[in-house]
Amino acid sequence: MLRKTRIALASLFFAGITLLFLDVTGTLHTWLGWMAKVQFLPAVLALNLAVVAGLLLLTLLFGRVYCSVICPLGVMQDIISWIHGKTKKKNRFRFSWSPAKNWLRYGVLALFIVLLVAGVHSLVALIAPYSAYGRIASNLFAPLYEWGNNLFAWIAERADSYAFYSTEVWLRSLPTFIIAAVSFVVIFVLAWKNGRTWCNTICPVGTVLGFFSRFSIFAPVIDTEKCRNCGLCGRQCKASCINMKEHEIDYSRCVACMDCIDTCKDGAIHYARRRSPIKSGMTTSQSGTMTGQSGMAETRHGRPDRPSADQGRRAFLVSSAIAGTAVAAKAQEMKVDGGLTAIERAEKPERQTPLVPAGSLSLKNFTDHCTACQLCVSVCPNQVLRPSTSIMTLMQPEMSYERGYCRPECTRCSDICPAGAIRPITREEKSSIQIGHAVVNLDNCVVNTDEVSCGNCARHCPAGAIKMVRKNPDDPKSLMIPTVNEERCIGCGACENLCPARPFTAIHVEGHEVHKEI
Repeated sequence: MLRKTRIALASLFFAGITLLFLDVTGTLHTWLGWMAKVQFLPAVLALNLAVVAGLLLLTLLFGRVYCSVICPLGVMQDIISWIHGKTKKKNRFRFSWSPAKNWLRYGVLALFIVLLVAGVHSLVALIAPYSAYGRIASNLFAPLYEWGNNLFAWIAERADSYAFYSTEVWLRSLPTFIIAAVSFVVIFVLAWKNGRTWCNTICPVGTVLGFFSRFSIFAPVIDTEKCRNCGLCGRQCKASCINMKEHEIDYSRCVACMDCIDTCKDGAIHYARRRSPIKSGMTTSQSGTMTGQSGMAETRHGRPDRPSADQGRRAFLVSSAIAGTAVAAKAQEMKVDGGLTAIERAEKPERQTPLVPAGSLSLKNFTDHCTACQLCVSVCPNQVLRPSTSIMTLMQPEMSYERGYCRPECTRCSDICPAGAIRPITREEKSSIQIGHAVVNLDNCVVNTDEVSCGNCARHCPAGAIKMVRKNPDDPKSLMIPTVNEERCIGCGACENLCPARPFTAIHVEGHEVHKEI
C-alpha cells in the first residue's frame, strides 16, 4: 500500500512539473505552478523558509520522500530503472549492496557550495536536480510535444475543427540543447545500469537530505527474526543501500521508495518508527534492538547469484535514446505578399548590458538566484526569453527581440519563477518598470538608407517614449526620424522588434544594471 501511494504521488508530481514545461497555452501554471516552487534548491535561493523548513521536516519524519516523490529528476530515474527491470525478468533483481562513496558525495556538495557563493552559476546549474530536469524537459521533451500538437492541429484543420492550433518550434540555444542532451544520456545510463547512482553520488540536494534522513523517525526496519537472508530486498534496492550480510540499511541513501517492503515475501521489512537512535548504515528490528553486528551468517539457504547485465540490449537502448533526443527545431519562415516573399530575420544586436525581465530588480539579483531551469523560457508567449550563450551566465535566460517583444500586460515569467530570480509583479507595476532604454542608430534607419518615410517605432511604442522629428528642422518637407525619451522608455522592445531595417535594426534596447520605476 505504501509503495502504491508513493508511486501515485510521484506520478502526479512528475506529470505536473513536466506539463509546466510543455504547456503551450500557459493555463496550467495557475493550477500547477506551486509544484515548481516546492523544489528544494529554488526554495533556498528564493529564501522561501516555509518550504525549506517543510521539506527538512518531511525528511526528518519520513526520510528522503522528497527524492522519490517531489523531485522530477529522481522520479525520471525511477521510470528509467523500472523500464530496464521490465525488459527481462532477471533485470528486476539486478542491484547489489555497495558502500557509500561519501568522499565523492560531500566533495561535490562542498564544490557546489563554493561555486554558488562565488557566483559561478553556469557550473552550479549543471548538477542542480530540478534545473537539470527543466532543461531536459524544455529542450528535449517540449519539441516532441509541440510537434505532436502541430500534427493534431493539422489533422483537426482538415476536419474543419480548431480544437488545436499550431505553434512554432525553434531551437532557442544550441549550447543549452547540447548540455541538456548530454545530461539526459548520462543520467539515463546511470539510472539504467545502477538506479539511483546520480542521486547518491552527484546530486547536492540528495546529499543534504541524506544527512537529515539518517535521523528520520520513520524508516524501513528489518526484523531479523523473520528474515531468512534470501537477499531479494537488497537486489531490488535501486539505491544499493541494503547490506543483507550485516542486516544494515544506509538511511542516508535510502529514498523511501518502499520497493524492499513489497519485495520481501516473509514480511521481514516494515516501514515503522525507529525506537532508538540509529547511526548511519544501521537498522533496528521490530523489538528495537541493534542488529548490525558482524559475524552474522551470510545466508541460510545459500546466497543467490547476481544476474548478469545484458550489454547488447543496453547499448541498443542507449543509442536509441541518443537518437531520439537529437531534436533540431526549425523556425517557421515569415512571409508577406500573400506568402510569396520571405522576410529576412533581424540579427541579434550586441548589447553592452544584457536584458532581464521586469521583476528581476537588477542584473545581479537575477544571476544570483536563477537556476537556469528554463521554465520562464518555456512559458514565454512572445518568444523573448532564451538561454544565454555567455560563459558567465550560460543557460540563464536573457531577453532578445528578434521574434517578438515583451508586452507590458504579460507577467507570466514573474508568476512562475520558483527561485526568486524574477519576483512576482502586477501588470500595472510592469508598465512602470524600466528594464532598459532604446538607442537609435540612424545609419541603419530606412529613412536614411532608402529615403522613405517609416515611423514604425513611434507608432508601436506603448510608453509613448519615441517621437518623430524632422531630419532637417529647417525643411518642412524633410523626412521624419525617431528620437527617444529615455525617461519614459521601459525597454519592452516593441520598437526593435518592428523596425524594418535588416540585418541590423536601426533601434535596439540596452539593458540596465538596476531596474527602476518610472
